[in-house]
Amino acid sequence: MNTAYLDCFSGVSGDMLLGALMDAGVPEAHLRQVLAALPLHDFTLTAERIVTQGFAATRATVECGGDGDGHEHHHGSPPDHAHHQHCGLAEIRDLLHKAELPAQIRDKSLAVFTRLAEAEAAVHGTTLEQIHFHEVGAVDAIVDIVGTVAGFAYLNIDRLICSPLPMGRGWIQCAHGEIPLPGPAVCRLLEKAPVYGENIDQELVTPTGAALVCELAQDFGPMPPMRLSCTGYGAGSMERRDGRPNLLRLLIGQSAEVAEAQQVEVIETHLDDWNPELWPYVSERLMSAGALDVCLIPMQMKKGRPGFLLRVIVEPAVSAAVATVLFSETSAIGLRTRREQRLTLPREAVMVATPWGDLAAKKISTPNGTVITPEYEACRKVAEAHQVPLQEVYAAVRSHTPATRP
Repeated sequence: MNTAYLDCFSGVSGDMLLGALMDAGVPEAHLRQVLAALPLHDFTLTAERIVTQGFAATRATVECGGDGDGHEHHHGSPPDHAHHQHCGLAEIRDLLHKAELPAQIRDKSLAVFTRLAEAEAAVHGTTLEQIHFHEVGAVDAIVDIVGTVAGFAYLNIDRLICSPLPMGRGWIQCAHGEIPLPGPAVCRLLEKAPVYGENIDQELVTPTGAALVCELAQDFGPMPPMRLSCTGYGAGSMERRDGRPNLLRLLIGQSAEVAEAQQVEVIETHLDDWNPELWPYVSERLMSAGALDVCLIPMQMKKGRPGFLLRVIVEPAVSAAVATVLFSETSAIGLRTRREQRLTLPREAVMVATPWGDLAAKKISTPNGTVITPEYEACRKVAEAHQVPLQEVYAAVRSHTPATRP
């Protein structure tokens, strides 16, 4: 599965996304061909290889008619409104439907603009029909959005993950006058995304950048496990006053597609006044509540008392149910939780032919090939029923190829 990770250590904007995609291998000629389908005639897209703060990167520039500054204005200097189109969602919808674009690119681009319109409408207390995008409705933003969507489609990205986003502070000039940073529309767009503050009086995340990552990314968080194949850097038009590079990093690689959650929650507690005879029952209840794995580890606690570390691994969605079991069935009065990434091998349940009939097993795909692992309960029942050693049943399962899926 082709996986991409957006490392937004200096924020994100539409032109930075375009530059990172071209730096990662999307041909400029391909983007020009896609964008030529738009019924717009007063813009040019150029890509320039630059070196900033010692990093080689690609700077994408969209020049719109008489507007020669060629960047998304929310990420640089104030706009010259005389050179920008002010249009609403209906006009942009008509423009995209008139363009000879692949349906996937057209629909995804429209979804990004719809997110923008909903955020702007909520911020200004009006309706979608009354919203005029101002800067984000200008030609350069249309090109940034359609180009970015087309770029990810060209790279055949199956999954996009975005890092937590840095938020600057201060004030910026826009069509409505001075607004505080982070911009109100950006705050609305990122309501469910992880963000953190940066001590810099400049805008790091633009409305177009926020809408793009919110629409295109499947999740936010740390970089997922993958075999890295290429890295691209997109340069923003703004220069940071703190001297740090204003770059967006795009990392692309391959990861195995698995049905299991790759982010888990680890729940732990220390017990020094609890009867361990209850553990078999407690572990069964925890597994029934949705735990992926449980363990009880003996340890020496304060004042020389023996105790236990009880650890449960769960998917985040069932952590509350597991916590209820721990508080009900143990002497725990507090729990510690943390999120962790895990990497699992693809697996599937199969039936394996043995001398005692078909038995349930797991077929696991490893880097060295496929292996078959027995299921304990199925093998135990056969061993008891036929009075044969359990290890003999295990050996029979491992030596046979799968018959069918259960």
